[in-house]
Amino acid sequence: MKALFAVAAGLTLAMAAPADAQTKWDMPTAYPANNFHTENVQQFANDVDKATGGTLKITVHANAALFKAPEIKRAVQGGQAQLGEILLVNFENEDPLYGIDGVPFLATSYGESLKLYKASKKALEEKLAKQGMRLLFAVPWPPQGVYTNRTLNNVGDMKGLKWRAYSPATAKIAELVGAQPMTVQAAEVSQALATGVIDSYMSSPATGYDSKTYEHIKNFYDTQAWLPKNAIIANQKAFEALDKPTQAALLKAAADAETRGWKLSEEKNNWYVDQLKAKGMSIVKPSDQLMGDLRKTGNYMLAEWLRKSGDDGRKVIDAYRKM
Repeated sequence: MKALFAVAAGLTLAMAAPADAQTKWDMPTAYPANNFHTENVQQFANDVDKATGGTLKITVHANAALFKAPEIKRAVQGGQAQLGEILLVNFENEDPLYGIDGVPFLATSYGESLKLYKASKKALEEKLAKQGMRLLFAVPWPPQGVYTNRTLNNVGDMKGLKWRAYSPATAKIAELVGAQPMTVQAAEVSQALATGVIDSYMSSPATGYDSKTYEHIKNFYDTQAWLPKNAIIANQKAFEALDKPTQAALLKAAADAETRGWKLSEEKNNWYVDQLKAKGMSIVKPSDQLMGDLRKTGNYMLAEWLRKSGDDGRKVIDAYRKM
């Protein structure tokens, strides 16, 4: 009788196991653990854990520990990681749509950036779906400015700078202003500055703080040129393998993370600027001449982007401008 009871109990546990089985997902990201993007995705992972009762565990791998920034999209697409955080503008060479929020002066505020996201979101979802991925949510970086020790009165003063390029757009800016583009990812900025590989770049106050740029550069020209977005993407097959309640919990946590992330980005922008000031960096309001020159560069790049993106890109821009 005891033997029969033991067998029956074992069968019961075996039948219950699939319902309680734990699914583990890896989520690579390229930014430090204390960056607001990483903090937001960690909260997202915690929310998923709680909502699913621990049946879906997401491990966040910060600071490019699992994959470097340019490798993350392919890792998710190929199933090496189930989730990943990517900077969309890094992949403009794959498709112009990925670079839309890196066009200088197309969207220069959080309000404009949100409109641009809404105008481009459906097309972006379709592009990723064709590559076997699902867009879960996206969050912008604070507005981009120029880090340099030079005094910049116009774009002519940028000639010859050793310029960090993290995307096709930032490389194009270097080309147009006569700077020398050097490909350097976020996790490598501090070392590149310390070794003289770069002496300038265009990014957000967040990157300047994270990379301790203030130890090497003393001027931040607050041009507010664009707000590039990080997108959290999932492997579509991995998503479809989840049961419906888990999918719903994941999507709910993603929606919450997107709302929270946009708010956090805007709130943290002023904090990052204050931290740069406290570390001895000058926050410089660009001259009218410099802004005018940079806007001309932006207009040229928008025209080039529209040429590359064709009808699909024009539809997005038209929708954005009607909002």
